[in-house]
Amino acid sequence: MGYFQLLLSDMDRMIIKLLRKFVDLEIIPKREAIDTDEEHTVVNNILKKLGNIGLDGGVALSDLARNEENELSFITAAVMAEELARGDIGIGIVSAINGWALFPAYLSRNRAVMDLHSSLVASRVPLFSCFSMTEAQGGCDIENIPLTHGKSLMTRARIENGRWIINGSKIFASNAAVSALYCVVCQTDPAGGEDGIALIYVPGDTVGLSFGKFEKKAGLHADKNAAIYLDNVSVPLEYRAAGNGEDARLLSTNLAVGRVVTAAAAVGCAVGVFDEVLKYTGERKAGGKAIREHSLAAGMIADMAQGIETARAYYLQAAYLLNHPEEGGARHSAAALSRASIAKNYATDTAITLTNKAMELMGSYGYIRDYHVEKYWRDVKELQLWLGGKQLGQFDIARGYYPYGNG
Repeated sequence: MGYFQLLLSDMDRMIIKLLRKFVDLEIIPKREAIDTDEEHTVVNNILKKLGNIGLDGGVALSDLARNEENELSFITAAVMAEELARGDIGIGIVSAINGWALFPAYLSRNRAVMDLHSSLVASRVPLFSCFSMTEAQGGCDIENIPLTHGKSLMTRARIENGRWIINGSKIFASNAAVSALYCVVCQTDPAGGEDGIALIYVPGDTVGLSFGKFEKKAGLHADKNAAIYLDNVSVPLEYRAAGNGEDARLLSTNLAVGRVVTAAAAVGCAVGVFDEVLKYTGERKAGGKAIREHSLAAGMIADMAQGIETARAYYLQAAYLLNHPEEGGARHSAAALSRASIAKNYATDTAITLTNKAMELMGSYGYIRDYHVEKYWRDVKELQLWLGGKQLGQFDIARGYYPYGNG
């Protein structure tokens, strides 16, 4: 199995090689420990080591932004997520979200936010960042921008004495309660619709920012989620990512990027499961020969390989077009979100189906923790559920093929 090499840069190839070694040495032997790591000690140590080799998404993005001529590669972000998720999806997502939270500031070249992040890098190791979007009363309504136009956002921001004052709450945000920096999706003027959408950065130690208990989840234990409460939180005006209208476009771009990276993480999960299946079916015998030498098992393995290769090929195409808006259209466009949603829905469906097939091939061994397939099985379902879930993704796919509201 491999990537379509024409889409990769020399840097991408180097990162893939480096991460594969890192995952084999630092993550795969610790998969069980990650699931029982209540204090996040194992996860933090892994992320520290990842930062030490310059491959933490947020740290790398902060460095990249110091040079105005540098351009972010969404292919690089995606392949990093795939390689890390092969070892543990949660680790891959935590690292990706460190960068995802910074994308709006990076894309708008917001020097104040990038300088703030750079100053935090020196004092917080590992450094977590958080993209705070979902709200209890609206769920995926916030992601459904063509329908709601941002009017369902209940977290409000107003200007008072030359500063932003933010009030509201968020749920389910990854890296909540452990982050040094939060990108909070707010509404400044409900009547203004999309013009009122604001992405405002809040340092983790800001007065008025507090958190609920960590959620107890079936999987993804490396990724901490908690409710976020903002009570008259006050930050400088320059901590808004861009401005009226532009922040809505940045939010739409972030949704597309998030879905492509989610697709990559799902493929990484599928590859991790596939490795376990190949090992098991090669060692285990039935009727005097390895299980994978039986035609029924070989057919199931072939379906797995086919799903991985096609899901990877499509998410790479979607990432490539995000890098080249002159070919694929604006990053915030309906077409870009449609492609990203195809990538996410197809890859997560593929990974879920693949983990189920793996359990069928491995029987009860697939269900016990010694073989790790059950961990991937628990972890990957969440990838399908977030960022609007599969159904909103289907709506966004369709919107890419016809103008919304035309019958």
